[in-house]
Amino acid sequence: MLHTEVATSVGHIPSGLFIVTVMDAETKKIDGYLASWVQQVSFNPLLISLAIKPGRPAYDLIKSGKVFSVNVVGDHDKTFLKHFWKGYDPSSNPFQDIAYETAPHGGVTLLQAKSSMECQLVDSLKPGDHEIVIAKVVSSTLLAEEARPMVHIRKTGMDY
Repeated sequence: MLHTEVATSVGHIPSGLFIVTVMDAETKKIDGYLASWVQQVSFNPLLISLAIKPGRPAYDLIKSGKVFSVNVVGDHDKTFLKHFWKGYDPSSNPFQDIAYETAPHGGVTLLQAKSSMECQLVDSLKPGDHEIVIAKVVSSTLLAEEARPMVHIRKTGMDY
């Protein structure tokens, strides 16, 4: 099979859309990024995996063991998604126009999301250009029960 055919087929793997957020408790700075590679990997304990490219916003805080949140983007409100899709200047406050609250364990819940999970790093591995983070889900919040999770299908497996 040709490389382009393989990459096209990989792009057909559906994924959700998520905003991963984390707050530095000392500085109160919030950071986050758009993620599509998030998946449940265990029932007991309740674990998820997510892929993050080193150097991305939030990477250092997540790797340091800070509680972080995975906010599920729903079809009911996509207005905040555009902000993360384009990227932002890390020196500015990316959350000044986005409604959020601090979750029970210190994570950041985006109030426009369908739901949000607070997570804690358990393990990580780096099999390629992205690092796979395994995290325990420590709490969750349902914000828009009727909304459906957004689904993302890429044109190719070689790009987001």
